[in-house]
Amino acid sequence: MIATGIYRVGLQLYKAGVQLAALAGKTKAQHWLNGRRHWQVRMQQHINGAQPLVWVHAASLGEFEQGRPVLEAIRTIYPSCKILLTFFSPSGYEVRKDYPGADFIYYLPLDTPQNAREFLDIVQPSLAIFIKYEFWYYYLTELYTRKVPTLLVSGIFRPDQVFFKSHGGMFRRLLQQLSHIFVQNNASLQLLQGIGLDNCSVSGDTRFDRVAALLLEHRELPEIAVFAGGKKLVVAGSTWPADEKVLSEWWPTQDTTAIRLVIAPHEIQETHIQAIMALFPGAVRFSQYKAHTGTQASVLIIDNIGMLTALYRYATIAYVGGGFGKDGIHNILEPAVYSKPVIIGPEFSKYFEAVELVAAGGAFPVNNSEELQTKAAILLTDPLYYNKTATIAGSYVASQTGATQKVVGYIQENRFLSKE
Repeated sequence: MIATGIYRVGLQLYKAGVQLAALAGKTKAQHWLNGRRHWQVRMQQHINGAQPLVWVHAASLGEFEQGRPVLEAIRTIYPSCKILLTFFSPSGYEVRKDYPGADFIYYLPLDTPQNAREFLDIVQPSLAIFIKYEFWYYYLTELYTRKVPTLLVSGIFRPDQVFFKSHGGMFRRLLQQLSHIFVQNNASLQLLQGIGLDNCSVSGDTRFDRVAALLLEHRELPEIAVFAGGKKLVVAGSTWPADEKVLSEWWPTQDTTAIRLVIAPHEIQETHIQAIMALFPGAVRFSQYKAHTGTQASVLIIDNIGMLTALYRYATIAYVGGGFGKDGIHNILEPAVYSKPVIIGPEFSKYFEAVELVAAGGAFPVNNSEELQTKAAILLTDPLYYNKTATIAGSYVASQTGATQKVVGYIQENRFLSKE
């Protein structure tokens, strides 16, 4: 009771913080609140009675892309099933609210006992799937009480998480209540088995299946091809201010007659775009370049969302941001699938795919602009070394696919859904 009380207070404090941020004009906070207003009425109008239904929940955009292969496989195998997709974060919902692969897309209401009951009364899912994490106590408990099969897909666990602490009993019980936990690696499996769980197995990471599918999309970005102009192209994706500072210290040392730089920041608010423009004098925004293709510039700033996965196809080398912040790097698999060597910041130890790709020689951590200069110079000037590292990157992704089939196979074997 004490633990759940603390949990509820924590959530209410979080909501209060969001409300204050919304009053201060923070767009994400406003989306977070507005997207949850009158959710019961809207869901009753659109969802009520839609059966059978699969509920898929993702925290944000990255988790959605991770679980997307499973969602789309279910859509193919069980065409009569409706799919509800929920997000916790605006950065997921606002980008994918029109995703055609789901029948219903909503923000997940805050995790309270009443919300969980009302939500499940309306939705009545035949199967619930949570991607990677998001262990919402009341939703998971209510699903268990109602005997709804519930899966965790592409889970990843570390010893410092609450499940493995002496005070983590409440969350350990949530793991026990899940029908099955599909984890990314053996280290996660051993941690779960160490606390007595046997409802778990290694499937691998469904992100590999998602990025492997990118190779088949062949999405063309003609403006990027024109901008590159046959020169070597560095694509810096999902960057934060710390990444941009390092890149801005490195860029003046480059021969701009032979190289071009594209920066696709993680956040595209006007203030952030302007800050990047100030770091790179003479840079041009993509929205302006698209209107006047051929404008002379050596740095292009992407000021929209949705281009990055296709952008990496045009890269010579990729720089993936986030590695200079406490949360760590963004998705290095997206460039690696195209056989692009990847440069990252130093904070990557929480991401097993980054650890493995660095160990294999397809990704390279740097601590500052000097190290970036050294590593980029080798990759851009030594063809043999470049080809070796590029091959390693692509081969690594190809060797890790198949997690989606393991998850879908489990669903089929247990007959959670009907094809009729």
